[in-house]
Amino acid sequence: MKKIPRDAHAVSRKDISPNALKVLYRLKDAGYEAYLVGGCIRDLLLGLKPKDFDVVTNAHPEQIRQVFKNCRLIGRRFRLAHVVFGREIIEVATFRGHHSGDESNPKSSQSDAGMILRDNVYGSIEEDAERRDFSINALYYSVNDFCIYDFANGIEAIAERKIELIGDPETRYREDPVRMLRAVRFATKLNMQIAPATLEPIQELAVLLKNIPAARMFEEALKLFLAGKGFDNFMLLNELGIIKHILPVVAKNLKQDSEGKMLQLITSAMQDTDERVAIDKPVTPAFTFAALLWYPVEVRAQTLLIESGLNELDAFNIAMMEVLDDVQRSIAIPKRFTLTIRDIWSLQSRLGKRAGRRAFKLLEQAKFRGAYDFLCLRAKAEGGDLQELTLWWQRFQQEDEAGREQLVQQLGKEGIERRPKRRRSYNKTRRPRSDQGGS
Repeated sequence: MKKIPRDAHAVSRKDISPNALKVLYRLKDAGYEAYLVGGCIRDLLLGLKPKDFDVVTNAHPEQIRQVFKNCRLIGRRFRLAHVVFGREIIEVATFRGHHSGDESNPKSSQSDAGMILRDNVYGSIEEDAERRDFSINALYYSVNDFCIYDFANGIEAIAERKIELIGDPETRYREDPVRMLRAVRFATKLNMQIAPATLEPIQELAVLLKNIPAARMFEEALKLFLAGKGFDNFMLLNELGIIKHILPVVAKNLKQDSEGKMLQLITSAMQDTDERVAIDKPVTPAFTFAALLWYPVEVRAQTLLIESGLNELDAFNIAMMEVLDDVQRSIAIPKRFTLTIRDIWSLQSRLGKRAGRRAFKLLEQAKFRGAYDFLCLRAKAEGGDLQELTLWWQRFQQEDEAGREQLVQQLGKEGIERRPKRRRSYNKTRRPRSDQGGS
């Protein structure tokens, strides 16, 4: 362990959340050890503004709750305390200890593959540091002496800009396969390289991500794709062979994407989302997943058309359902988002049918804007008629009522929905007509 004195590091109390400092001092006054830990220290050392401030202590969760009235305990796998200050939450964790290997211990358990299922085992600060995932996160700041305590050469790793696991990489990935996703996120967020020993086992062990609960994988997907580095994360996940384990239908269709349309659509959607995050505009996972899964749905719909003889609408609806159901096995996308995804997809065909009052009715649809933005991305990926359609809708939105009427009139027969001819069905046994002597 290295102790970095106050005059040798750049972390200052003026850059720390006042609420985090309150938690540290109140735990200290109650007789407990307390430190700021992990990402907030790392970010301050890199000159970045931390998203949140986490505290670690030797007080147990119930003891933390006794110190803070504004505290709630959460979690089963890891028992944590959330100290609430209005809209800010300071997360407080107890020092984690090592697992004893005693399967009868109700506070800890591991799967046969080595994945930690329950982890309420408490220990010392030294043990807690060893349990941290990456060296850049095993940094502790104390308000007792304002020193930083570096247990895994984290300061050196920051200087060398490398993401390096603490301990044996294979063991650490087996304990929690999500660490592979965290390695990717930290590498892109901090503009660092994944250390060779940390990188080497990923392709072989990425299959373990299939064991992660789908609900947790959705939360990880939000961090990967909607936190400002979605494009970089997607490309690195694909390069490392991770996508095929978390979104197999996407990986399969990317492999068959000879024209590059699918990758272009995903690239445009991810970059658009990253730009919105950068200027603090709202983003939604519905739009991202709609882009990721659009071509898999199209391909499946075409297969159904050929194999089953369904009409286009039925084939497309079944394809939407099948692809979304397939993804839910690995990433549990909440219903409020899948409904929006389906709306965006369904409106794509309707945007081409503009005659009469159709265009006016479409403009009133709640999901029109999302569907139009998605059409723009498709036009960028495919060009051709879609670009013309996008320009028409752009003009239609900008015009007044009279101008819109004129645009629709100029369409002529263009944009009219072509309904498939209905076949007449005949019974094998026809009733005789009365004038033919029927009874």
